[in-house]
Amino acid sequence: MPSTRDAVLEARAALGPGDYQHIIAFFGIDHDAEALSQSLTAAFPGVSVCGCSTAGEIGPSGMMQGALILIAFPHKGFRIHSELLTDIAHFGVERATQAVREIKSRFSPGTERLSRDTTFALLLVDGLSNAEENIVAAINWALDDVELIGGSAGDGICFHRTALIHNGRVEQRSAVLMLVETDYPFRVFKTQNFEPTGTKLVVTGADSENRIVHELNAEPAAREYAAAIGIRTDDLGPFSFASHPLVVKVGGDYYCRSIRNMNPDGSLSFFCAIDEGLVFTVARPRDILSATEAALSELDQALGGVDLVVGFDCILRRLDAESRQIRHQMDALYRKYGVTGFHTYGEQFNAMHLNQTLTGIAFGQRVVPSEA
Repeated sequence: MPSTRDAVLEARAALGPGDYQHIIAFFGIDHDAEALSQSLTAAFPGVSVCGCSTAGEIGPSGMMQGALILIAFPHKGFRIHSELLTDIAHFGVERATQAVREIKSRFSPGTERLSRDTTFALLLVDGLSNAEENIVAAINWALDDVELIGGSAGDGICFHRTALIHNGRVEQRSAVLMLVETDYPFRVFKTQNFEPTGTKLVVTGADSENRIVHELNAEPAAREYAAAIGIRTDDLGPFSFASHPLVVKVGGDYYCRSIRNMNPDGSLSFFCAIDEGLVFTVARPRDILSATEAALSELDQALGGVDLVVGFDCILRRLDAESRQIRHQMDALYRKYGVTGFHTYGEQFNAMHLNQTLTGIAFGQRVVPSEA
């Protein structure tokens, strides 16, 4: 594997010369965040750079692990400003409003509203912060009508330490908010591929602050979950969590509250917020390949051809594709529609923090007015 510095130089050469204003970097845990940040600053002088560590990367060759992905936005057709948000465990509406107002002011002094037809927000957030729900809801409220999309940073499937980078700084327990105004047509989207069964599990013992469930149906959590899906407790792992997701009903829709890992004491850690009294429904995945292709095909038609998709794809979706031995078909699908992004510990979609979805932003070709 090339060194971090060599990987940056290789990516820089692949991008070629260009009038870039903003770089987004998605990187595997084999890359040291400090060394990467320094190398990116040196390779792209005067260019704003942000990014995060991942649970896997998605690039021109499909799904990867341990790679470096750079998305470079030119000055022509884009206006991008970003803000580093620290100490997100104590983040609320007041700080969100201040941060969004600060970014908006860089577009045009006195600007209070931006059009959702030409503007969207991207959020990268520490996937081990246990703070995604609060920060996503607060920022979405402050954005008014502008749509929000993003992903939670990961570190493979280690669940130990993630990293955010922003203009030379490396942070944990933080987030990076980008506001993007563009002349290109775009669509914000999400797709999921599960359906509920009739099996219910009630959270009867939990550590909500740390997203740990100790009991389901008044029984040890891991044992009760394993019994519900018909396997032995000792066989529980990432692939079974991916194949048998737990969902909750909000309004008329179901949303995943995915299991992150089983703990030595038989409790279960989750990627999303949980609380005692929450009613889970055991779900079964539908065909991930056809569901994803249908969503991307619809975007392609709506935009008159997709030029690029920046995607935030749950790590459990990748594991599910691998367990069903359709990873190569997913790679081909992502290459077909130009999907570039990373595998996440959670996905953001407007006011929601989600699991086991693919969210993203799809760009069409820029329409250049003909001169009279």
